Amino acid sequence: MTNRERIRLTSFSHGGGCGCKIGPKDLGEILRKLPVPNDPDLLVGTGTSDDAAVYRLTPEIALVQTVDYFTPLVDDPYQFGQIAATNAISDVYAMGGHPRLALNIVAFPTGVLPMSVLGDILQGGADKAAEAGIRIVGGHSIDDREPKYGLAVTGIVHPEGILRNCTAHPGDRLFLTKPLGVGIVSTAIKRDCAPADLIERAVQLMTTLNKNAATAATSTGVSSCTDVTGFGLLGHLHEMTAGSGVGARIAAHQVPVLEGVRELVAAGIVPGGTKRNLTFSRDFVTFDAAMDEPQQLILADAQTSGGLLLAVAPQRAAALRAALTAIGVPVVAEIGEMVDDASGRIHVVP
Repeated sequence: MTNRERIRLTSFSHGGGCGCKIGPKDLGEILRKLPVPNDPDLLVGTGTSDDAAVYRLTPEIALVQTVDYFTPLVDDPYQFGQIAATNAISDVYAMGGHPRLALNIVAFPTGVLPMSVLGDILQGGADKAAEAGIRIVGGHSIDDREPKYGLAVTGIVHPEGILRNCTAHPGDRLFLTKPLGVGIVSTAIKRDCAPADLIERAVQLMTTLNKNAATAATSTGVSSCTDVTGFGLLGHLHEMTAGSGVGARIAAHQVPVLEGVRELVAAGIVPGGTKRNLTFSRDFVTFDAAMDEPQQLILADAQTSGGLLLAVAPQRAAALRAALTAIGVPVVAEIGEMVDDASGRIHVVP
């Protein structure tokens, strides 16, 4: 019997994946008190809650830097390593960048779990990094009662080719490249009540790099881009609308959702981070009266290694759809559009 068969990794953590993020409201209040860097070569800093920082080195080369780590959301250590690496690398893709190097970030309960489990986690991360063309060149570890893993990733991008989350325009069409629901599935895994086929589909999604989606986005010339992670679709769309000074209209029936997730929500299986996201979203989202709370919770579900959310001019929408389809991204879903509303409000209809 292997370590992966006899150890339930999720039982060693209080939560899982990006659902463990500090809530956006609490985090925002703290970050607003910190100094804002002032450097003409800092092309993307903290001002718009973008996915990564970008620093110009030369007129043609800029560094993209990001860091992400979290507690287990699946029981298999190797899969956990793959998911954590895929999630961290995604932030570079969301900026239009090309990842190059990474450092491991490790917290592990030595003396509680076998060190071979850590070896499996690191191997999963290494294999996914290799798939992305990244070299992991070191890292840092601490002894911690909860296992945690992730990467600090460095990439490169041309200063004129950066994708931002704050450059959308009224009339832009919105596309999503992975279905929602993996946060809800991870809670079902932790409670040991997730169907095996649903776990398999969720893991496949979370270990799919956003590289192809980013390639399609940059080749098409999208207006704006972000990836959907711990703050859910609504939270990350809000960062896009607020930063761009536009509003958005979402058609819930067009938003892709993993099959089986609605049944889990109906059974009361919802992450705490998802509930927190929904509470926060009521400050900037107007839901149609026909939408019940389970539907709202799915739109707020805290994703891990989610898809890219892309805003594209109407005249380029068909080209983006064709490029995404041709390159084989998990889903190609047009879910709504940006509207002329400086308040950044999001309207959701059934």
